[in-house]
Amino acid sequence: MNAQGRKEIGKYVASLEEIKNKLESMKDDEEEKYDNMPEGLQESERGDQMQEAIDALDEACCSLEEAIDRLNDI
Repeated sequence: MNAQGRKEIGKYVASLEEIKNKLESMKDDEEEKYDNMPEGLQESERGDQMQEAIDALDEACCSLEEAIDRLNDI
């Protein structure tokens, strides 16, 4: 790959890192809300939905990290 292609990939990596950071922040906020809920509410349907959202955000962040690593290896 030529220098121009690597430069463009670098821009994409920066964008992906920004998105990953925003998603991690959202996940952290959601985890904090969940952790501050009474245990009874954590075990409710709402608590389950929050935990599913936290898990989905975590998986997305992991996938983005993997994509970033792969792009950096080019």
